[in-house]
Amino acid sequence: MQEQNDSGVRRLNAQMFGKLIVIAVMMFGFGYLLVPLYKQICEITGINILAFQEGEGMKVKPIDNSQIDRSRTITVEFDANAQGPFRFRPTVNSMTVHPGEMAQVLYEVVNTQQRSVEAQAIPSYAPQQAAAHFKKVECFCFQQQTMEAGQARQMPVVFYLDPALPKDVKTITLSYTFFDIGGFEKKAESKAEGGKKPAQVAG
Repeated sequence: MQEQNDSGVRRLNAQMFGKLIVIAVMMFGFGYLLVPLYKQICEITGINILAFQEGEGMKVKPIDNSQIDRSRTITVEFDANAQGPFRFRPTVNSMTVHPGEMAQVLYEVVNTQQRSVEAQAIPSYAPQQAAAHFKKVECFCFQQQTMEAGQARQMPVVFYLDPALPKDVKTITLSYTFFDIGGFEKKAESKAEGGKKPAQVAG
């Protein structure tokens, strides 16, 4: 009876271990596909015009200074997140701008690994309705970044806010997530290879 109980427990543990391996592989696979998936969603929905500009090799044309709305001020807050071996942050937490006024913010990134890293920055906005009115003239998010081992870099974002921004929007948060693109691929492959070994032993 005891042997049957032990056998049942071992079988349940093996099944649980297998499920955890599958979930881990799916999670890493999702992370690796997040960047191209994000671009496809943006192209289909038009939520972020950045994806279209990248594909066409275009940049937003700055508006004439005469269109600056000096009767309004908008607070732009800056946020940063890293998914990979980086220290990543904006050099300022916020700034105040007029709609139509050109502005620039710098983001600092440090590759903490002793190897080169391929990375991509993905922006997001709050409130979401501000995304269509946040116009970037220059941005490190337009293309993938190659960070050498231990490299530190300052990267600019030059932008202005469309004067058509809804009047009730007083504060906008621009957030970037900096992804290690190669890291997701390597981890997914490693997990997939590791997931095969227990199955072979169990068989």
